[in-house]
Amino acid sequence: MGQQDRRGAGGPGAPARRRGQGELEAQVLAALRAAPEPVPAGWVREHLGGTLAYTTVITILTRLQAKGVVTRQRVGRSFAWTAAADEAGLAAHRMRRVLDGESDRQAVLTSFVSSLPPQDEELLRRLFQETEERGAEGSARAEGLVRVEESAATEEPAPAEQPAPAEQPAPAERGDRDATRADGREC
Repeated sequence: MGQQDRRGAGGPGAPARRRGQGELEAQVLAALRAAPEPVPAGWVREHLGGTLAYTTVITILTRLQAKGVVTRQRVGRSFAWTAAADEAGLAAHRMRRVLDGESDRQAVLTSFVSSLPPQDEELLRRLFQETEERGAEGSARAEGLVRVEESAATEEPAPAEQPAPAEQPAPAERGDRDATRADGREC
């Protein structure tokens, strides 16, 4: 069965072709983006040609959800899946994950940037500049809001503060029989 999933066009005697890292995730994500609405895993499986095991599709969807790239919503006893990011978002997530795994971020980023072709370096500079400009605009807007709020606060007295409610212990700490797990299932 594993061989069948990876065979190329050469037929039964052809050697298995190993997928590239992230290739199947990208295919599943592309299928979800092509979907007209949130779709079940079976739809994704069929859209990919129907050769993958259903459990393989579920595994990939679950991994993509853990990465924040897809979302799911309960539909009956199953889930409907939707793409939350495109291929660029998935690639950016992989890059951040690799960077987060390194102890010397500055050395990794320095090496990465110094190995870029000139047009990519220029693109990065332009993107940083645009981000800074948007940040400056956002700061100016926030500054204007603060000034408006300050002037409003001087015009009318602020309402009396209510004491914060006491924190309730978690269900497991209370010994509740109706405690739920982080995934929402009852214990």
